[in-house]
Amino acid sequence: MKKILLIYGLLIVTFMLFVFYNQNVGYRNADPNPWEQMDEGLRGTIDEKYVMVTFLSGIEYWKTAIKGFEDGAQALNVSVEYRGATQYDVNEQVTVLEQVIAKKPAGIALSVMNAQALTGTINKAVEAGIPVVLFDAGADKSKAYSFLATNNYNAGVTAAHKMAELIGNQGKVAVVTLPNQLNHQERTVGFQETILKQYPEIEVVAIKDGKGDQLVSGQMAADVMKQHPDMKGFFMTEANGGVGVGKMMQHNNGVKLISFDTDKGTLDMVKEGTIAATLAQGTWNMGYWSLQFLFHLHHNMTGQSATAVMGGSPLPKFVDTGITVVTQDNVDSFYAK
Repeated sequence: MKKILLIYGLLIVTFMLFVFYNQNVGYRNADPNPWEQMDEGLRGTIDEKYVMVTFLSGIEYWKTAIKGFEDGAQALNVSVEYRGATQYDVNEQVTVLEQVIAKKPAGIALSVMNAQALTGTINKAVEAGIPVVLFDAGADKSKAYSFLATNNYNAGVTAAHKMAELIGNQGKVAVVTLPNQLNHQERTVGFQETILKQYPEIEVVAIKDGKGDQLVSGQMAADVMKQHPDMKGFFMTEANGGVGVGKMMQHNNGVKLISFDTDKGTLDMVKEGTIAATLAQGTWNMGYWSLQFLFHLHHNMTGQSATAVMGGSPLPKFVDTGITVVTQDNVDSFYAK
């Protein structure tokens, strides 16, 4: 009996010592912020460089996407660089991308000017072990891991409904676009198909190549107006085209204009009433999440090795970054702060 009581006593003392240690020693050594360790795990090094590549690299449109890319880099303690073709020239963009690949960055975020022309170079980067994600304008047959963009077909649908509202569901309309670029093709098709299926009294009489240039876009709209002086509306699928057509139509309030994006020139024209509406994309999201995706790919944090899924992807193949219709009622909210 004494032996049993002794054993129980020893067990009680051992338990009390265990509790005392954990409360007074173990507790002091515990990490007071269990999330801090996780945060530290999502940190790169400053010599880890990610590159964003665009075209028409000097235009205002890219600024918000670049800011998102830079914000993502700051959060992860990595470096970023911005490169791009200065002109709307696919050969120049291919050359820039080849130069970036040669420097073997940790990852590349790319907006594609021409899907057919860029696919081979994109695949070259991926096959060399450089993660590539696309944003804004994609290349659906390439080996890029993900595409972050507006659902451009749905954006065209939204533009069609807004145009119908503006012109009273009847009349002639036209599109000024970039016909060789996939995202603009999708916007145009969404617009056309919606008009055809849902608005029988509206006719799309022309689709013109504005070449991403204000003067060319304005001239294309002027040519359409000569052939169809009773035009009711124009849909421009990119910002330079919107401003160019806006300048040409500035004193013709009877023709309704819908543009794309939120550069200052476009917003000013919306505010003054020259452009009736423009469609705002989630460009900051494109830049920020492109950087996040590239970081996860580079560090094999996607649940499976990036190289193990060549031809597939450990990330969502498409991420819709959203769109908003901007009019005089809400335009002030879209100026850069």
